[in-house]
Amino acid sequence: MSALKLLNDRRSTPSRQLGEPGPSPAELRALLEAAVRVPDHGKLVPWRFILIRGDARRRLGDLLAQTTLANNPDASPAVVEKDRDRFSFAPLIVTVVARIEESHSKIPAQEQLLTAGCVAYNLLLGAQQLGYGAQWLTGWAAYDSTIRDALGVTANERVVGFIHIGTAREPAPERLRPDTDGLVSEWQG
Repeated sequence: MSALKLLNDRRSTPSRQLGEPGPSPAELRALLEAAVRVPDHGKLVPWRFILIRGDARRRLGDLLAQTTLANNPDASPAVVEKDRDRFSFAPLIVTVVARIEESHSKIPAQEQLLTAGCVAYNLLLGAQQLGYGAQWLTGWAAYDSTIRDALGVTANERVVGFIHIGTAREPAPERLRPDTDGLVSEWQG
């Protein structure tokens, strides 16, 4: 597959449509090695990964359900169950965490964050190239202090996203894409 075809064919497979099997250990290693081949001003490596798989997915879901009820005791049972199931579909969730040096003398925090975002995007592309479906999600769990603490995310870190990876149970839906002509301007100086 050509690089442009891969980019043009990229789709997000909804996490609820992902199932077994997930990447093998060798595929996961190859996927992570490809993901880190991103622009990295200053070679800071301002990211890390947290893998969530197996029974850990259910434990995280239970924590999400508990946190939902703690934050909103009147939450409906449907909302609580949706949070409990949130990480139970894809066999692998790769959490991309940005490690930001806010006071770095040369590399702005925004560049560090963007680099971590490129890592997350490479995971999506790599998973698709390997024949898997994937979806990049954040949601409230990425920003909640209880969940961040449970994952071991420190004060100088940010959850960039939870990348859900597995075998698509049905083809990923296409959506209307923006018209690039309306997004381009040319600066004349």
